[in-house]
Parts: sequence; C-alpha cells; structure tokens
Amino acid sequence: MAMHNGDVSKMNGNVAASSPTSPASAAGQNGLPESQRFAFSAQPTIEDIRRMQAEFTDERDWNQFHQPRNLLLAMVGEVGEVSELFQWRGDVAEGLPDWTEAEREHLAQELSDVLIYLVELAEKCRVDLPQAVLRKMALNRQKYPASRVQGSAKKYTEYED
Repeated sequence: MAMHNGDVSKMNGNVAASSPTSPASAAGQNGLPESQRFAFSAQPTIEDIRRMQAEFTDERDWNQFHQPRNLLLAMVGEVGEVSELFQWRGDVAEGLPDWTEAEREHLAQELSDVLIYLVELAEKCRVDLPQAVLRKMALNRQKYPASRVQGSAKKYTEYED
C-alpha cells in the first residue's frame, strides 16, 4: 500500500487520558468503572492531525490529488484494509485478547489511515468535525432516548410512539 498520510501513527502513545463523564455513563462501557475504561490519549488533537497531514501533503505537492472524491475513495480503501484484518476471524472480543502485538499494530496503522483520510476529507469539505460530532450526538439523543431504547438495536424508525 502506498501511504499518502503522514507519520501520525508514531504519535499514538499509550497514555490514557481521563475524560469527564456524566453519572449515567460512569459505568457505561461494559459496566466498568471510569478508572478501568479505555480512553484515548489527549494528544494529538483532531486539529493537530489536520495540521500534520496538511503539512505532509503540502511538502509533497499532493493537494492536486487530494480532492474530496479522491480522499473518500482512499478512505474506503483503507476501511477495506481494516476489514481484511477481521475477515475470517469469527467473533472478536473487545480488547482483542487473542491478537498478537504485531496484529494490533497493523490494526492501529490501518485505523490511523482511515482517521487521517477522514480528517483531510472533512478539511476539504469544510466540516468542523468536533462541532459536527456534538450536533450529531444531540440528534442521536433525540432519536434514541435511553429510556426508550435501552438494550435494543432497533432503528429509531422502528419504535412506536
């Protein structure tokens, strides 16, 4: 695979960042207390990633190739590479306990590719991802009120009023 995405994956330290949670989500991830839940590191931010990728692209004069359609197709290709890592494995447990360190690193690199292309696509389309996420989460809370959908995987259109 030809990489057109910077060297962001080397910056993915294993430091868990604490994040504030609401009381309702304090034991939300598999019932674990906050102190035992997975958390991303605080750095780099999405903006840091955007800047690193923009610099990487500029240094190579690749903006001519990084139009929205091209970035979308590249991202879809990278999602396919992530899919290949899970193909034929059957169920995969959270935390990937049966994966080798090399397999985990390969996954980290492929997921990084997806994120980098997503961030660059958002930049080219002038979508402020952090703000879009806030709006989307608010919409999801309206469509899927916890009191109504608890434990169900139905789509919001399947719930009766």
